[in-house]
Amino acid sequence: IDNFTRMNANVSIGDTVRITRVEETIPAQVVVLAPPEDLPKNFPMAEPSTIHHNLMDYPVAVGDSVPISIGMPFVQPQMIAYKVIELDPPEAVIISQQTEVIISDSPISGFEGISQITYEDIGGLRDELQRLRETIELPMRHPELFRRLGIEPPKGVLLFGPPGTGKTLIAKAVANESGAHFIPIAGPEVISKYYGESEQRLREVFEEAAENAPSIIFIDELDSITPKREEVTGEVERRVVAQLLTMMDGLEERGQVVVIGATNRIDAIDPALRRPGRFDREIEIGVPSNPDRIEILKIHTRGMPLFEDVSLEEMAERTHGYTGADIAALSREAAIRALRRYLPHINLDEEVIPDEVLETMVVNRKDFNQALREITPSGMREVMLEVSHVRWGDVGGLSDPIEEIREAVEYPLTRKEKYEELGIQSPRGVLLYGPPGTGKTLLAKAVANESGANFIAIRGPQLLSKWVGESERAVREVFKKARQVAPAIIFFDELDALTPVRGTAGDSHTMESVLNQFLTEMDGLVDLKDVVVMGATNRPDIVDPALLRSGRFDRLIYIGEPGTTDRIEVLKIHSKLIPIEGSALESLVDETRNFTEDDFEILAGSLPGGTSSSGPELMQHIRSVTPSMGTISRSGRRKMLVEILEKLRITIEDPVLDKLFGDISTKTDGYVGADLEGLCREAAIFAMRDQMSSVNKVHFEHALEKVHPTMNQRLRESYERVKIHFKGGMQKKAEPPEYQ
Repeated sequence: IDNFTRMNANVSIGDTVRITRVEETIPAQVVVLAPPEDLPKNFPMAEPSTIHHNLMDYPVAVGDSVPISIGMPFVQPQMIAYKVIELDPPEAVIISQQTEVIISDSPISGFEGISQITYEDIGGLRDELQRLRETIELPMRHPELFRRLGIEPPKGVLLFGPPGTGKTLIAKAVANESGAHFIPIAGPEVISKYYGESEQRLREVFEEAAENAPSIIFIDELDSITPKREEVTGEVERRVVAQLLTMMDGLEERGQVVVIGATNRIDAIDPALRRPGRFDREIEIGVPSNPDRIEILKIHTRGMPLFEDVSLEEMAERTHGYTGADIAALSREAAIRALRRYLPHINLDEEVIPDEVLETMVVNRKDFNQALREITPSGMREVMLEVSHVRWGDVGGLSDPIEEIREAVEYPLTRKEKYEELGIQSPRGVLLYGPPGTGKTLLAKAVANESGANFIAIRGPQLLSKWVGESERAVREVFKKARQVAPAIIFFDELDALTPVRGTAGDSHTMESVLNQFLTEMDGLVDLKDVVVMGATNRPDIVDPALLRSGRFDRLIYIGEPGTTDRIEVLKIHSKLIPIEGSALESLVDETRNFTEDDFEILAGSLPGGTSSSGPELMQHIRSVTPSMGTISRSGRRKMLVEILEKLRITIEDPVLDKLFGDISTKTDGYVGADLEGLCREAAIFAMRDQMSSVNKVHFEHALEKVHPTMNQRLRESYERVKIHFKGGMQKKAEPPEYQ
């Protein structure tokens, strides 16, 4: 049953309800409704005819609250509760076609119909809500249970967790559902510059609560008024903490007055408040899981016209680390994106937009995809440097390292059931090592994107601070954030800068303290559930050996220079948006002249996915689409065509490219991925200097003279020794290799 029916029946979630079939329904002749007292002035009022239409076949009795949907089109409607004050006939009736609906001009005193948050407005948080209800609602509704057991009901509950997870929302819902007098306090508003005024305000709040019991006092941002007394210099904060301690100890209403505190900095609160007898219960309101995100999405899109291609289950899968507030912002942003699509076709000069126009407006999958690019998880904004969009197809060669990385990082997250079935414990850490420019960072981005995990990229030196203890705290915060937004991958680039061998850094043991913190976080008392640590370095010999043992960086994967075949793949990847003279892709781009975005979407729908196709085969599909005289530039058309082919995993058979890059590959021994990327860029620059619209073999030959290989024989031999030394993990007794 919905929340209005439940509240009219005066029952709560979990109560047993007996339903009896009514043999004969009585149609209402007249229904008089009164608006709530808290309805603001100039609020858009629904017409009686609209209300009549919305309440058709709705059963009502005198004193019931009925839901009236009011709001601007395409903005989530506001559900307002109106009170039934008069009926003809006076008994319970059904609103029919003949019923006359009258709206009273006088609101009901004391009746609030706006922002009545109920349990149905909370997505997920089932266990947390149950614990809060048994702590607060049960003593208020049935104090005799606690008297019988001879125990005192809890006096306070502390809700803690990341911002935006629903701490304030859950407190308001419990207050509303329990029928208690609700007194909200924003922490900082208690503080006053006058001596004794802050304590007086707190006393007045508790006195009001006692006079209007049962009551709930809700203190938001509790840490702002109750910091640890030994860490503050101001006398006001100490007195406020002492006053709150005294008031909570003086609560004698046996569960009829409860204090709820909310904070996202629980460690900053004075410990005296956290003992039993004050805040008896501490409930963590964490980042929602996948099923919880589905519930939250359903709540925030229940008033939204969704197109059939929108899958809330898919959106939930793609929103790891999003809090309830993030998901609300995502839904709103998707609606705004849809609104932008329709605005050019709407005459905004009209006083009222016709219903026929409004009914065509829907939010589709593309709107949500665009919104996902705009809205990042709030818990990640402090540490998340970039959102990874790299796919395995963007990595050339490296087939063996890729499979090792997928087994260690991706599969434990995407094939969790199989790993649990075989009792496999996934590695805690993976270290990628090898020469510079071979694609270590690119591989980390690809595995983060393909596994659907949040990607926290940390450049080693950025955690270091000149202040004592700040570097260690920064390491703790990174791991704390990762646990909150799991599944997550923490990627430490240039790991050797952060964790050098102990005893070699002459900086007053600062680096040793950072390393010890690192070791503790990776293999400490707090488990890294669904969090994988990846590191990249080209000097594994100077990384502290304690970090490379099993239980920390379990897998050490060598990323070497690409072979001849791999170099061809890398060249194709880095030249996919570069016009190559005579290539099959350029012929296809020529054929898409006058295409619009809609034409490209039609083309994508006609192509078979996961195939290897020749240029002529793809040309036939393009010619089957009638162009709409679009004005997209040639580079824009090339980019859209490449995106379609990548999305559908279609490979173009191109003998021209195969021959060109086959020749270049034989001349690029010692070139790593970064060198080959630079080679393609320089070739395009030479073509630009020649004022040519495409790149040919001559341009690549000029580029070869300018871009030199990273690898040489001496470096190759050095890394070969490193590879042998670290093969199969860190050896227990081995001398570190010496570089020549």
